Amino acid sequence: MSLKKSLIIIVLLLLVDQISKIYIKTNFILGESHDVLGWFKILFIENEGAAWGTKLSDLLPISESAGKLVLTIFRIFAVFGIGYWLWDIIKKQSPRTLVLAVSLIFAGAVGNIIDSVFYGIIFDHSNGQVATIFAQESYSSLFHGKVVDMLYFPLVDTTWPEWVPSVGGQRFRFFEPVFNIADTAISTGVGILIVFNKKAFPKPAEKKEELEDQNA
Repeated sequence: MSLKKSLIIIVLLLLVDQISKIYIKTNFILGESHDVLGWFKILFIENEGAAWGTKLSDLLPISESAGKLVLTIFRIFAVFGIGYWLWDIIKKQSPRTLVLAVSLIFAGAVGNIIDSVFYGIIFDHSNGQVATIFAQESYSSLFHGKVVDMLYFPLVDTTWPEWVPSVGGQRFRFFEPVFNIADTAISTGVGILIVFNKKAFPKPAEKKEELEDQNA
């Protein structure tokens, strides 16, 4: 896959990701939901931490503000690392499967970095109100923005039978996490690397055949 095609994928994903997030921020109150299908809802939440909402301040003896800053800086370095990896594999004419997967991961990482770095200074808060873009009073500062999530798939929403030990009578939901387009791109990219590992990282003989197919 060429650099041009990779950039097209990245730009398109970033546009979809950011347009969807800005729409949610400027049309939904935090916690508001809208049913699309029985098993698919738009639910507006904001993620202040890493995956599954984990905060560094929950793991380390530091403040939430410091933890958020460290996490954002780490993400920025990670994005540069993924970007270099993408440039390197394109330069080496690596298999299209690998380039596609890394392009998706890079696009997703950049999409969430934009939230973390800039959203805190361009939006006001969403608690009990619809946020305003380029607000006079922003909800936070540079590098302290919250990632916008909205895709929710409660495929199973039921209650455990009373006879089940420990959890009887409690509510059970699957799939519980709320995520966004950027998260989807990252997960898809990682999934491609796992499922199509042999195509992404072929042996020397297989890599030669892949290059011949690309140049044919």
